[in-house]
Amino acid sequence: MPNKFRFRWIPLLITLLLCALGISLGQWQSRRAQEKEAIAQAMQERTKLPPLSAQDALSSRASVYRRIRLTGHFVAEWPLYLDNRPLKGVAGFYVVMPFKMEGTDQVILVGRGWQARDAHDRTRMPALITPPGLVQIEGQLHENLGHVMQLGQAEIVRPGAVLQNLNPADLAKQTGWKLLPLMVEQSSGPADGLTRDWPLPSDGADKHRAYAFQWYALSLMAIIFFVVTGYRRGKTE
Repeated sequence: MPNKFRFRWIPLLITLLLCALGISLGQWQSRRAQEKEAIAQAMQERTKLPPLSAQDALSSRASVYRRIRLTGHFVAEWPLYLDNRPLKGVAGFYVVMPFKMEGTDQVILVGRGWQARDAHDRTRMPALITPPGLVQIEGQLHENLGHVMQLGQAEIVRPGAVLQNLNPADLAKQTGWKLLPLMVEQSSGPADGLTRDWPLPSDGADKHRAYAFQWYALSLMAIIFFVVTGYRRGKTE
């Protein structure tokens, strides 16, 4: 006796919804992977160009991922710390500090590097070495230093604040500084004990592809389950 397939509308609708959800989320994860790889490609191309100067940044010729060389001084009384930035499994911060460019009243935020959190007292900030006077630094321009999930409202930024995320535009409103909209990931400068092992924008592309595979697999499993259970119900009739 041939197997019969028992058709039901409710299981079909649930299967279609699961398929639509899985395909939609799978496509989104695939796009995220492609975006990260495109960013990495643009970054690689722009790092081959000569470094920009402060004048380039002020004349709006600066663009993300371009290298830049600046002379000026750090506003040492305004350290900021971006929390939840682990490095190789160790908890720590990104140290961010305003940098006033020589001969101007313009300020740019510089991610000076990574600093480990005090393993014994989370409330105690490690000692920070800031080079005094006029210094020259080099780095790469970015829109931000990455975003992490933020719970609750963003707090008012004060010197020494420990933050989840930092937006130059918001800080400019709070301080009145003439703050450039981009930030610098510092790659070289005076020795200060900070680690400058910045994550690549392409980091995580493989993870997004793995997630995409899982969502596509969910869609396929929903179809298989619908077909198999339909035939099993048909056998019992």
